[in-house]
Amino acid sequence: MKDPEFWHNKWAANQIGFHLEDVNPLLIKYWPEVKASHEDNVFVPLCGKSEDLVWLATKHSDVQGVELSNIAVRAFFAEHFYTPMVMPINGQHELFQFDELSIYVGDYFTAPIKPVDVVYDRAALIALPEEMRVAYVEKIKSLLKPGARILLITLDYPQEEMAGPPFSVTEQEVRQHFSEFTIIKLYRDDADEHHPKIAKKGLSRFAEEVYLIQA
Repeated sequence: MKDPEFWHNKWAANQIGFHLEDVNPLLIKYWPEVKASHEDNVFVPLCGKSEDLVWLATKHSDVQGVELSNIAVRAFFAEHFYTPMVMPINGQHELFQFDELSIYVGDYFTAPIKPVDVVYDRAALIALPEEMRVAYVEKIKSLLKPGARILLITLDYPQEEMAGPPFSVTEQEVRQHFSEFTIIKLYRDDADEHHPKIAKKGLSRFAEEVYLIQA
């Protein structure tokens, strides 16, 4: 991945403002729209040490993640008192496995992810600069089984007003990336003047959006 040192350094310095301490409420609210069965396997790209992984593993028998930072993955298992099996994979990745969870440590673009029924992307597309997002989406598409669904959470703000990550990904860009799929916009939340991104960062607008994308 481009500039992996950026993310390694963020985790090493514990600069993880992008990490949510609790399960994302948007996941809980909108996951029913995905209509995923217990047997559907779920992929969480650029998963960090997200609590969402634990929530998803209570509902699905096979949850895969991929994460660049070894620090993040080891912290995830330690904080939950899970003792995973750790296996080297093809000299490029390590696989951490515990019950329903399989997390690959290493580059997203070369991780040996099995074909998936559902993708949950809260922090992957918006973590990548514009020049990497096309390749990211192509990799996602290559993993989708027929009829697969993606629950995608994005941010929309004037990119020139704040340097990412997280980056702004507009609705127009989402529709371009997935133009051959059915796209349903489930939610948009426009922040008010008290939101920290507006009050502290001085953004003129800031919104969070949720999409259901169906192959």
